[in-house]
Amino acid sequence: MKNLDYLYQPYTSRRMAAVAQKGMVSTSQPLASQAGLYILKKGGNAIDAAIATAATLTVVEPTSNGIGGDAFALVWVKDKLYGLNSSGQSPSSISIDDLKARGYDEIPKYGLTPVTVPGAPGAWAELSRHFGKLPLTEILAPAIEYAENGFPISPILGKFWDLGIRKFKDELKGEESRYWFETFAPDGRAPKIGEMWRSPNHASTLRRIAESKAEDFYHGELADKIDAFSKKHQGYIRKEDLIRFKPEWVEPISVNYKGYDVWEIPPNGQGMVALSALNIMNGFTNLNKEDVSTYHRQIEAMKLAFADGEKYIADAAHMEVRPEQLLNSKYAQKRRALIGDEAGTPEAGEPPKGGTVYLATADNEGNMVSFIQSNYMGFGAGVVIPGTGISLQNRGHNFSMDPEHVNSLEGNKRSYHTIIPGFLTKNGKSVGPFGVMGGFMQPQGHLQVLMNTINFGLNPQAALDAPRWQWIKDKTVFVEPDFPSHLAQALHRKGHQIEVQLDSDGFGRGQMIWRDEETGVLFGGTESRTDGTISAY
Repeated sequence: MKNLDYLYQPYTSRRMAAVAQKGMVSTSQPLASQAGLYILKKGGNAIDAAIATAATLTVVEPTSNGIGGDAFALVWVKDKLYGLNSSGQSPSSISIDDLKARGYDEIPKYGLTPVTVPGAPGAWAELSRHFGKLPLTEILAPAIEYAENGFPISPILGKFWDLGIRKFKDELKGEESRYWFETFAPDGRAPKIGEMWRSPNHASTLRRIAESKAEDFYHGELADKIDAFSKKHQGYIRKEDLIRFKPEWVEPISVNYKGYDVWEIPPNGQGMVALSALNIMNGFTNLNKEDVSTYHRQIEAMKLAFADGEKYIADAAHMEVRPEQLLNSKYAQKRRALIGDEAGTPEAGEPPKGGTVYLATADNEGNMVSFIQSNYMGFGAGVVIPGTGISLQNRGHNFSMDPEHVNSLEGNKRSYHTIIPGFLTKNGKSVGPFGVMGGFMQPQGHLQVLMNTINFGLNPQAALDAPRWQWIKDKTVFVEPDFPSHLAQALHRKGHQIEVQLDSDGFGRGQMIWRDEETGVLFGGTESRTDGTISAY
């Protein structure tokens, strides 16, 4: 019996799923997908392709990620799944007391204060060192070429670039942001759709990372430049923080959902929220995609999972509750029992004691990669290190200023992280990578696309294209413009405060690649909500 029989059945979708056998790259930018395919055709494997795609995305989609962001990966090699956590810690000198002494009651969104150590360059080097076939200089060559020679702005990219410039013109006033505007708005505006944009400094930095296998970024001249700029503008991050950073190989966590094992990266990421919600949904039967009770249960399960995540998820070294406790089947049963016929307000339970880019790659050897990286909130902190093109992330904003909270701000600590790659297996065999980027929409996207796949028999493209909902807070739920009105009205009658959005900007952007175990044929889907494309052969 084939791994996913429904892949061969008729379906309705906005676009056709891609089908290939030798290799596939799925992401939100055509040029990045093609960079990954180029590496596959040069003899690289899925890991090499993922690195090339990720590096190229820092150039061709700077509205969502950058060299100064974090990364996570799930890597399937020789029938084993590996997890990489390459999220950086907070600067060692930062503290709640110091922020309060500076007049802060909450952690700012922008500027140098919320900057944490970037993990993306370390992730590229670590993946290459462990599983890559080609040298990093060859893998990063496409990204360097686009940064050096330029590329034309695509439609969705242009839209978000313009929105980012408009927002930062209102938000960023300090001298430390001047180089960000010089980099991304050199003419005082966002580049127009179809206009060429280039960043020679970005190219130079990528070349240094490639030649030094990221050592220059954490130990060399690039680290010196980050340190000097941070000191000059009273930031917290220092070269010592960069030197201290190491990507961490971790054991992925999973739940079995309707016969499939769903895998996520363990905390500090919010992948456990997606798994908790699926665990709660596991106890419901006869789920129908056109039935309002299905959507109601999904929303309520997600609320309960988020409530637990907000209370318990933090840097793994600081968590008092372990993932296996939150994913315990009896605990899921207790949480499931709280779901009634009406919308509720979520609260955390008591478990038993004891702005982002996503990409997926696959090759003809059976290797597959689920990879995600981000600067957070679009362009990140609004800070570019002069002469480098390095746009820094603002992950520190996710810390709590409550010293008693498990995710409280302190030095050398990873924050509660939003970006999460996913992977699906069945009976110990790979099905494939999946992900939905977009802040706290991500676990909600994981739940919806997986249920579209497993429960409702949709192929990857149809699973991604289906209209989505997003729980915001309390009983407020946003739905996409094309979400069925009769279901929105029925949810409203159950007490959900439904708000129909004018566009689909906030509902996540995902990719999926499923592999048929018998034939090795790859089936891919990419987001119709982006400029996304699939490159395959």
